[in-house]
Amino acid sequence: MRGVRGVHGGGVAGGRGGGTGRAAARRAAGAAALAAVLAALGSGCDKPAAHGGTHAERSADPVSGEHATERPSAATWAKWGLKPMRPAPPPPVVKPLKLPAKSARVFSNVPTKDRVVFVTIDDGQEKDPRFVEMLRDLKVPVSMFLTDQSILNDYGYFKPIRDLGDHVQNHTLTHPQMTTLGLEGQRQQICGDQKVLTRHYGTAPILFRPPFGSWNSLTQQAAASCGVHGIVLWKASMQIHDMQYDDPGKKLYPGDVLLAHFRGPDALKGESMTRMFAHMLKHIRSRGFAVARLEDYVQPPARPR
Repeated sequence: MRGVRGVHGGGVAGGRGGGTGRAAARRAAGAAALAAVLAALGSGCDKPAAHGGTHAERSADPVSGEHATERPSAATWAKWGLKPMRPAPPPPVVKPLKLPAKSARVFSNVPTKDRVVFVTIDDGQEKDPRFVEMLRDLKVPVSMFLTDQSILNDYGYFKPIRDLGDHVQNHTLTHPQMTTLGLEGQRQQICGDQKVLTRHYGTAPILFRPPFGSWNSLTQQAAASCGVHGIVLWKASMQIHDMQYDDPGKKLYPGDVLLAHFRGPDALKGESMTRMFAHMLKHIRSRGFAVARLEDYVQPPARPR
C-alpha cells in the first residue's frame, strides 16, 4: 500500500484572482494534510512484523484460551520472584513443522527463526495447586505429556491448566522403556493412554513423548497406528536449580524443546514445583528467549476424508 502524493497548486495573480488563489491554496493545504495522514497509515502495510515475517504471515491472536489476555504486570512477575520475560510473537499462520500421515516424526527442535523455546512438562505425579495459579498469573504456555499411572488419582487437577489453552499430550500408560517392548506392547501403552487422555480432556493428543527418550522404529509404527504422528524429545532438561543441556556450550537455539516434570519437594530435595519452574524461566530469560506454545508451530497431518 502506497501513500497518496500531495498536489501543489499555484495562486492566480491580481484582483479577484488573489481570493481565488487563497482558496486554492487552502484546498491544496488540506489535500496535502490528507495525503500525509494516508501516507502515515499506509507506511505500515509493507513492513515486516516485529518478530519476523510479514503481518499477513502471522496469526492475529497469539494464543488461545486465557493466555490470550493482556500481559502480566511487573508486580505479578515479582510475586513469583521473577522479572518480566519477553512476550512470544504471534504464532505463524503456516506452521513450520509438518507431521507425516503414515509415520511419526521424531524431533527435539522446531525449524523457526523466532527467538522462542517450548516448555514441556512430563508425567503428572505432583499436583501443586500453586503451580496452576502460577501458570494463570504468568500466562506462560506449556505442553503436558501425561502418564495415566501418575494422574489417575486426580485427573481433574490438569483441567484448569488445559483450560488456560495448554495441550495434553501422550506419555504412555505406565512409563516403561519403550525399546524393551515389541510392537504390540508399545501400541498398548500409547493407544491406552490416548484413550484415557481423550476421554478425560476432550481432545486426542497429537504428540507422544517416549519415557526416558527411548524409542525405535517400532515406536514410530505404534504411535502412528494410535493416531499420534509426532514423537517429541528435548534439547535441555530442568533439574532442580539448573538446566542440563545437550549442547556442549550450554546454549539454547530458536525452536528448542525443553523438558521439565511435575515433581514436588520429595523429588526436588525440598524445593517446590513453583520454585523449580521459576528457576527454569530465569534460565530462559537470561538467554534472551520467549516461551511459545509448541502446538502453535506443529502441523498435524490432514485427516483422511
